[in-house]
Amino acid sequence: MNKRAARGFTLLEIVIVLLIASILIGGAVGVMMYSSDERALRNASGEIELMAKRARATAVLFQTPYALEFREGIVRLMPLAEAGRIEKRTALGNEIGGETVDTGAAERWEYPLEPGIEAFVRRWNSSEWLEARGDNIVHVWRFDPTGLCEPLGVRLTVNESWIEDTYHPLSASIRDSQMEAR
Repeated sequence: MNKRAARGFTLLEIVIVLLIASILIGGAVGVMMYSSDERALRNASGEIELMAKRARATAVLFQTPYALEFREGIVRLMPLAEAGRIEKRTALGNEIGGETVDTGAAERWEYPLEPGIEAFVRRWNSSEWLEARGDNIVHVWRFDPTGLCEPLGVRLTVNESWIEDTYHPLSASIRDSQMEAR
């Protein structure tokens, strides 16, 4: 009788096979857990939180009110004096309210939302979600030089998935977050 024919698997071979199987299963679970919609919503939520913290810090640093401006497809951080106005680009620079303005060195950031993501804002002590649609509907979230801001809620939707973040008025960070990804 041949001793080699009766031989089984070594412990090392079994460990290698289990390791490869666990890596494949872990990767598949990771892909299933985070759909592309969920990933897009989490990225947008994180960027808006980062901009809110930046707006708060900038308002305190420069001792002037700053704001986040929610427009269709974009979130902007800018001085409060410029927020919420109808703005268009001209060959000479920016035009706000029919007047050409010097944008100067004021702190500004923009975050264009990914295609398909819509932003809604819920004001303090309200249950209604307000949508930023078109050129004329703009929602402004104010950050004061004292470090305070309105306790605002932001809802981001894409397809049938959504994320709702409620922000803390003292830290401008997310206090509560709820998500449903389909």
